[in-house]
Amino acid sequence: MIPTNFDYFAPTTIEEALKLLDKHGDDCKVLSGGHSLIPVLKLRLAAPAVVVDIGRIKELRTIKVDGDTIRIGANTTHAEITSNADLKKHCPLLCETAAQIGDQQVRNRGTIGGSLTHADPAADWPAAILALDAEIVARSGKGERVIKASDFFVDVMTSAVEPNEIVTEIRVPKPAQPNAAVYLKVPQSASGFAIVGVAAQLKIANGKCEDVSIGVTGLAPKAFRAASVEAALRGKAIDDATVSAAAAKADAEAADAMEDIHASGDYRRHLARVYARRAVQAAAARA
Repeated sequence: MIPTNFDYFAPTTIEEALKLLDKHGDDCKVLSGGHSLIPVLKLRLAAPAVVVDIGRIKELRTIKVDGDTIRIGANTTHAEITSNADLKKHCPLLCETAAQIGDQQVRNRGTIGGSLTHADPAADWPAAILALDAEIVARSGKGERVIKASDFFVDVMTSAVEPNEIVTEIRVPKPAQPNAAVYLKVPQSASGFAIVGVAAQLKIANGKCEDVSIGVTGLAPKAFRAASVEAALRGKAIDDATVSAAAAKADAEAADAMEDIHASGDYRRHLARVYARRAVQAAAARA
């Protein structure tokens, strides 16, 4: 498991990194924390001529609460998100999701921007980012582009980031009821990736579900919003019958279910329905 030869650059500014991407084009891969790219290089599933390591760009490693928006730099590690006091107060779903990623070594090195850009269909972050209705900021030499989470995940290991772009920031609207959210998953025992994972965020008013957003990962070739479940819950009282009926639609947006040695497509669909119900109930209990 030895990668092919490549030229390595470690820029210290975004501008320097973008110049390298413009120069080398499709022959270039961006490395952030490395936990997604390095295994791919070792298995020779990718053989770039150039690797641009953006891990030394300090301006990409920040967490800020700016009014009603939470801004997280793309190089921020999962461990930093897990322990951040502002996030625990304003958006604990981010901390809860980060704490379930891989193991401690992965959380210490892996970054939120790298994970999202890699777009693994079994990754944890996509479910939470979708449920939070976040935006991902991508920057190129031509300027900045803001991509909605619902448009970000394109296909298996394919995000909306262009080859000449770098994800610089994740913008999360500050939840109106920060504690009314949860991320639950069935982890694959060796890697920790989600066989199925469900993130649910609710807004409860006058005993009814005023708004809801649910992200599902691990089931389909890309993470998605469970719009059918959301529609079945919105405006309704969160009782067992309503939640169960809504959760039964958790796989409605998944035209294809993934199958591998860990779980069949049918089993993944079953897990999505079970964990959608559990996630909604847990979020409602917190609210």
